[in-house]
Amino acid sequence: MSRDQESRALSINEDEGICEIFLSVIVQQGFIGLSYYDSQDFILHYMRDTMENSDLYLLEKVVQELNPTVFITTAKQEHSLTRFIEYLESHPAYKPEIIFFPNANFGLEVSRQRLFSAHLPLLPPNSSESDKVTYISSCIPLDSVLMMRSVGGLLKCLERKRVGLDLEDGSAGIKIMRFMTYTLRDVVYVDQDTYSALQIFKSEIHPSVLKLQTGEKEGLSLYGVLNRCGSKYGSRLLRQWLHRPTRDLDTLSRRQEVIRFFTSPRNFADLSTLQSCLRSINNIPTMLHKMTVSNPKFPVWQALYRTVYSALCIRDTIRSLPSSIQLFSEISENFTDDLFFIASYISKVVDFEGSTSENRFTVRPNVDPNIDDSVARSELENLDHRFSTCTVIYVPLKKSVRLPLRTKVASLPQDDCSYAIGFLLSVPKLPTMVDKQSFEIEGLDFIFLSNNQLHYRSAQTKELDHMLGDLHCDILDLEMAVMRKLQASVLERSDCLYRVMSLCAELDCLIALARASLDHGYCCPTLNTDTKLVLIEARHPLLDLCTPVFVSNTYISSETEGKVKVITGPNSSGKSIYLKQVGLIVFMALIGSNVPAKEAEIGLVDGIFTRMHSRESVSVGLSTFMIDVNQMAHSLNHSTEHSLVLVDEFGKGTSTVDGLSLLITCLNHWLRTGLRCPHLIFATCFHSLIQLGFISDSPLLSLMTLETAIEGDELVFLYQVRNGICQSSCAANIATLTGIPAEMVKRAVEVSELYRTGKTIKKIDNPSTDEKNARCAEVLEKFCSIDLDDPELGLDSLLKDTMLPALDEVI
Repeated sequence: MSRDQESRALSINEDEGICEIFLSVIVQQGFIGLSYYDSQDFILHYMRDTMENSDLYLLEKVVQELNPTVFITTAKQEHSLTRFIEYLESHPAYKPEIIFFPNANFGLEVSRQRLFSAHLPLLPPNSSESDKVTYISSCIPLDSVLMMRSVGGLLKCLERKRVGLDLEDGSAGIKIMRFMTYTLRDVVYVDQDTYSALQIFKSEIHPSVLKLQTGEKEGLSLYGVLNRCGSKYGSRLLRQWLHRPTRDLDTLSRRQEVIRFFTSPRNFADLSTLQSCLRSINNIPTMLHKMTVSNPKFPVWQALYRTVYSALCIRDTIRSLPSSIQLFSEISENFTDDLFFIASYISKVVDFEGSTSENRFTVRPNVDPNIDDSVARSELENLDHRFSTCTVIYVPLKKSVRLPLRTKVASLPQDDCSYAIGFLLSVPKLPTMVDKQSFEIEGLDFIFLSNNQLHYRSAQTKELDHMLGDLHCDILDLEMAVMRKLQASVLERSDCLYRVMSLCAELDCLIALARASLDHGYCCPTLNTDTKLVLIEARHPLLDLCTPVFVSNTYISSETEGKVKVITGPNSSGKSIYLKQVGLIVFMALIGSNVPAKEAEIGLVDGIFTRMHSRESVSVGLSTFMIDVNQMAHSLNHSTEHSLVLVDEFGKGTSTVDGLSLLITCLNHWLRTGLRCPHLIFATCFHSLIQLGFISDSPLLSLMTLETAIEGDELVFLYQVRNGICQSSCAANIATLTGIPAEMVKRAVEVSELYRTGKTIKKIDNPSTDEKNARCAEVLEKFCSIDLDDPELGLDSLLKDTMLPALDEVI
């Protein structure tokens, strides 16, 4: 515990009393959700559901940072959380109060009701219940299930301890001044909307539901591109890295030096060797757990032997590599001789061939060496001098005999089934023994030939059968005793195996990132703490795989080059791709990966915020526009000068004037913050934003567009970003390309021009083609029915009053 944490825990405010931190935690199926309440400033902090490993490494870091005075969780908890609580209770210096509530207090609906009943002083006193729900929905993600459940338990504890309650007004709920997101100091904030918009993960329905339990597979995503891991444990660790991008330079440098080593051509052979060995690394924690709770089956021993043997191969390969690389040095130190002991012990004890055929754990031959040695020595003295060795074996088979392959069985007497069970004498086959007659030896009964070994029954082996009987059950007991002894020896050295698992998973991830870098031509970015982002000739890591030719673009954001980029351009010109490209490259650098660019210099950001996709959900109870505004509000309230903010087409979900007004207000707010402005990229089709001069003048502002060309009536996209502004959205050209009828596009262009120039737009009510044809037929029939010989017919008036108006209608 640091001195700052101790001083914070013991700090006392004379007016408000002791400052207490109430931490509520839910762990379920590899994910964690938590929230905490500060009794001094009445702020509720929350952390969205995130991936967690079995050691609860993330929770341990949270406890170290917050030093909570009260730890709250459900009485129904997973084994990993139980172990963590036992660790907290045994800590000599840090003793938080640990409170368990029944699982019902952490129900999702109960938690929401408690939150909606809280006292929110920042809301006007006359606010309705629907206003309160809307406000809370904009402040905290209600679709984060584990986090919301932790909030329910947290508010229950605060209510019971009378923390944050107004003592004069007993009907008021828990006072919550603000809601704030919480991230660890070195963890980059990335919310679920950003993960979805950037396609970092993407699940798809698997074509064969029977192949996977969930019926899902990874689609086109950043995780799918980078995951070249040879082991499941490596894939799981890589997913954790993607869930927890870091700005810790030491961690990122540790990863980069390994990737840099394996992307060097002279080290390709070592890379292939290590990746081959890593494929044989199995889940060590699962195997050790099976050894702890029961007697493991033979496949477990087989997998453990293969894992330990592969770990030894990895150690031998790594020791030939430079020890200056931190990961290589740790592998050399932690892959101790305990691994060699375990591998050799298993090899000496376990009969892999026999275990495979018997489908159970068996030990190597010679059940009782003392008996075997005495009988064999006695029989060897009576044999021909040509035999130099002799062995006694035991075959625990009776009437149904299963002999090894390539076995020649002599005709056995049918009146004595004991010939197929019990002890047998095994001697090597001599070169002169070519047929059954030459196999005969005086005083011995030939049984079978297998693997150039002759098996006989002698008087002494018969005597052993008579004295000892069927030893099958005894042998099983002896084998189980041997296995338990082997088990105990392995478990004594389990710490070494756990370190092997952790380091192999990290090595597997870094080799996977190196493979991806080699396959796709990535470069190693320069990382620093400056507020600067430089991406030279950058490419989109996903779209680059889907198109034969990808146009690379450069992005530079700094205090001198401008941190606010406003991009205009025609629809479908590549504005959204450019935004996602920048976001993905920065994200890749924050997990230690190489990036798709010619050069890259990345100042470590503390968060990536997006307003790009609207993840609609009936559980949230918000309209699409409300979700968009919430995302923008979240970016405005939580971004810093070290953040990256990507905004795509904000304001299009409402009227043009209102949407444009909101966009201008947000943009000018960021420009007025000066050097505290984040790295910001705006993509918009509101060209009047620039043309009418609504944006404040600032040295931080850069106006950019994407180039297009028009050849005849055809619009050609060049996808090249340059400085400047776009004069037209080219919506008509895009509409024509998508197949909208030409007459409709023509009319749309006319209306747009009339609206732009402020002229009156006349309504055109054209009849349909079928109506025109019917009217033409009617006029023709009427004309054909005219009697031109009728003296009373006024032909001029008929043509003027009837026929010409009808023709005007259909022409």
